[in-house]
Amino acid sequence: MGATPAATTSPLAEAQRRLAQAKALIFDIDGTLAETEELHRAAFNEAFVQVGLDWHWGRRIYRDLLRVAGGKERIRAFDQLRRAGPPISDKAIAELHQVKTERFAALMAAASCPLRPGVHALLDGARARGQKLAIATTTTRVNIDALLETTLGPGWEGMFAAVVAADDVTRKKPAPDAYIEALSQLDLPAGACVAFEDSGNGLRAAMRAGVPCIVTRSIYFSDDDFSGALAVVDELSELCV
Repeated sequence: MGATPAATTSPLAEAQRRLAQAKALIFDIDGTLAETEELHRAAFNEAFVQVGLDWHWGRRIYRDLLRVAGGKERIRAFDQLRRAGPPISDKAIAELHQVKTERFAALMAAASCPLRPGVHALLDGARARGQKLAIATTTTRVNIDALLETTLGPGWEGMFAAVVAADDVTRKKPAPDAYIEALSQLDLPAGACVAFEDSGNGLRAAMRAGVPCIVTRSIYFSDDDFSGALAVVDELSELCV
């Protein structure tokens, strides 16, 4: 008789093993820690009204624009789609994005957007195991603070050994820069960490930096290509054992 094939480990079980053994966990923000994108979309639309632009981003156009990393970059991309009119200047884009950032902070304070299921348990488990925590995102520090101050408390930054935001690196995801900078701040090799993302661009950024990545599906990116992820879950609570 032939040899019995060795039992294979499921992607979820392998992800749980890597998670337990990791020296650090690195988290994306929007869509990963919390479903914030609808608040971002609302903030953009309020900013357009405030500065006198006759723009409105519905869910379909916003889904397409989310393929472009960075808020200012999305404004530029949308402006380039217009069929007429002079382009908006870099200065005007920066001012518009500042208004949007202020509106997002106000909406976040009013809405009290919760962290996604399983996030608190992951953070608590990591601290109990002595693992470092980090953030690698393409959103701004103001936006990070708007979310985490309301969900983790005013001392949230003390929980994280590294926080890398949009303005801390030259290139945004899917470039690996945010992860490379986070690894430098953590002083750890890529293979000793596990990343958490919700989009194909985020997954590619982590993989290009050599960081194994677990994907949690979110509203806007659920149908992205997640080839190469350690595991793909609907909620991070699936990882908690």
